[in-house]
Order: sequence, then structure tokens, then C-alpha cells
Amino acid sequence: MTNENENTRRLTGQVKWFDPVKGFGFVIADEGGPDILLHANVLRNFGQSSVADGARIEIEAQQTPRGVQAVTVFSIEPPEGAGAATLTDFEEIDPETIAAAPLEPARVKWFDKGKGFGFGNVFGRPEDVFFHIEVLRRSGLADLQPGEAICLRVIDGKRGRMATEVLAWEAALKTSDA
Repeated sequence: MTNENENTRRLTGQVKWFDPVKGFGFVIADEGGPDILLHANVLRNFGQSSVADGARIEIEAQQTPRGVQAVTVFSIEPPEGAGAATLTDFEEIDPETIAAAPLEPARVKWFDKGKGFGFGNVFGRPEDVFFHIEVLRRSGLADLQPGEAICLRVIDGKRGRMATEVLAWEAALKTSDA
């Protein structure tokens, strides 16, 4: 689909890789063609600081003298099969209990991608909420920054309060509007 600006078009594809430290990554369009640059600022305008490798993405891309670049992100879906991985912490918990947990507004306290986990604080509650990198990946995220506004689906697990889903703040707002 082409807009009034002939250099831009809306397309879907898959995130090849994204590095939040470098501030960019690349998307492979379903229709083929060259890799599409996805800059961190474009992702932040969508409300996320990272995106998981392999995530499905709908973007508006623009041809520039330096190649094709994403200028707008419209939607992101977690990588295919990401929901299939089961964490041992959730094995004994009824899936309906997990699905029924409300989304709660929170902030990232810290997250260490190398260690594979981090903690957040739900607004108005004193205790920390644990989140595992696999939960982030299943949610379509790759990394989180301290202070970042997010929404968490939280349950009481074996080790205390645990997130079963992590959404970027803007994505959670769009989910609740639907």
C-alpha cells in the first residue's frame, strides 16, 4: 500500500534482529527486498524500547538515499511459537488463573538481559514483581530499561509475585481500548 508520498509504503514483515544498546535493528519484509532499518526512535514512538527477534511487525517504510527505513510502527506480535515455551514456575498454575489476572500499571525497577530476569513495581504496591526474559520474549519484547512504564499481568507464584505477561504501556492502552 502506497501513501501520497510515493517513497513510503505500509508493509508487514519479521524482525531480523534488534539491539537496544546500538539503537537499531532490521526488518525483513514479507514481500522480499532489502532489509529495512528499524531505528530505536521509531520503536519508541510506538511505545516500546525493544522488540524481540522474530516478532511480526507492521510498519510504514520509506526509501531514503541510505536505504529503506521504517518511519512508523503500527503493530507488533510476539515471535511465532513464543507462547509454546513453558516456564517451570507456571507449570502447576491453572492457565485460566493466569489468563484471568488483570493487567496492572508498573515501572521497571531493573532488568538484566544477560541474567535473564528483572523486577518491576506495580503502582501503589510495595513489593517487587519478578519477570523472566522468556516472559518478555513471549510478550514480543527483548529488553527493558529502568523506569520504563509497562503493564504486567501478575500472579502469586512459588517465589512471590511474578509477571506472566509484560506489555509496553502504549500497547496495553491499545489492548484495553479494543
